[in-house]
Amino acid sequence: CRPCTALIPCRQQQRWRRGYRRPISTSTSPRRSSHGAATAQVKPPSRRLSAYASNPERRGDARNPRPRGSSAEAQPGSGGGRRREPLRRGAVSARLPVPDHIRRPPYVGTAAVPEVCPDRQVHDGESIMRMLDACELAARVLHHAGAMVKPSVTTDEIDRAVHQMIVDAGAYPSPLGYGGFPKSVCTSVNECTCHGIPDSRELQDGDIINIDVTVYLNGYHGDTSRTYLCGEVDDATKQLVKVTEECMMRGISACRHGASFKEIGQRISEHAEKYGYGIDPFVGHGVGRMFHCEPIIWHTYDYEPGFMVAGQTFTVEPTLSMGSTQCVVWDDGWTAVAADGSLSAQFEHTVLVTGDGAEVLTGFP
Repeated sequence: CRPCTALIPCRQQQRWRRGYRRPISTSTSPRRSSHGAATAQVKPPSRRLSAYASNPERRGDARNPRPRGSSAEAQPGSGGGRRREPLRRGAVSARLPVPDHIRRPPYVGTAAVPEVCPDRQVHDGESIMRMLDACELAARVLHHAGAMVKPSVTTDEIDRAVHQMIVDAGAYPSPLGYGGFPKSVCTSVNECTCHGIPDSRELQDGDIINIDVTVYLNGYHGDTSRTYLCGEVDDATKQLVKVTEECMMRGISACRHGASFKEIGQRISEHAEKYGYGIDPFVGHGVGRMFHCEPIIWHTYDYEPGFMVAGQTFTVEPTLSMGSTQCVVWDDGWTAVAADGSLSAQFEHTVLVTGDGAEVLTGFP
C-alpha cells in the first residue's frame, strides 16, 4: 500500500499492528540521507498513539528525544558517550540455495508479505515436541552464529554459516523469501533496530549486533535472537545489552495459564524505565505452524485484551533504545534504524505457556 499519515491505519498498517514486525514508512515525501536511507518516520500503530507517543517526556519520542541509559549526551553516532561512525550498508550477495528435499514454508515463492494468522494456536503433546525440535535447532544455530562475532567478520559470513547449519539439519531458514527478504538471518548492528540485511560490512571493535534466527523444521517455526558484543564495548553499551536481556526474562516471568497478556509489557516497561531506556514499538507474536500469528505481544504498557492459555507458544522480544524510539527505514524496505542514531539491543525467546509458568523453548546453550 502507499504510505499514509492518517490516524486510521490502512490495511498494511493493520497487518503490522497485528504482529508483522516490518515497520511501515508513513511519510509521503521521504528524503534521502547520506547513506541512501529513506528518512520516512515509522509511527506506532494508531490505536497506540495516545498511550505510546503522546507523552514524549516519558517515552523518548523523536519529537523530543532525550539521553537514556547514560549520563553522557546521546547524540547520533554515539553510544553511551563513545563516538562511532553511522551505520552504512555494504554489498548484498546473491540469495543462497536450499536443497529441493527440504520442506518450505507456504510463503516461499511469493513476494507478498503473508497475512498474520488470526488463530491462537494451542499445542498438543505431539506438536509441542515438534516445537521443541525447531526451537532447539534455532538456539544451537544462534549460539554458533554468536561465536563468530568479532572485529573484521562480515554479517554476510554469519549469514552463510547460519544458512549452511540450518539446511544441514534438514530445516529451512524462515526469513529467506519471507515477503522478499533476501537472506537467511537478520543481523542488526548498532543503531539498526531490527531486520538488518547481512552484507559485506565488517564488524568493528565496539559494535553490538543482534542476530535473529528462525528455523522451519518439520512444519514448525522456532524463533530466537540475542545481542552480542563485538570486541571492546564501553560500559554504557554493556548495560543496555544486560538490561534488555533482563527485561525479556522479566516479561517471560509474567507468563502462566490465565495471566493477562498486559502483564508482559508492564513488567518490561517498569524495568526499562528504571534505567531511562526507551522501548521500540516492535512486537512479539504467536509462533508455531505459522511464522507470525496471534497473540500479539506488546513490550510496553498496553491495552491488549486476552489471557494466556496453557499450550500456547509465542515470542517475547523487547528492543530497548538509548535514545529515540522513532525509526527510519532504508530503501531496501527492511532495515529499520533509530532516527537519532542511538544504539538499541534486542533479545528474544520462544516460550510455551504452562499451568504454573512458562517454559523457554529456545534456551541459550
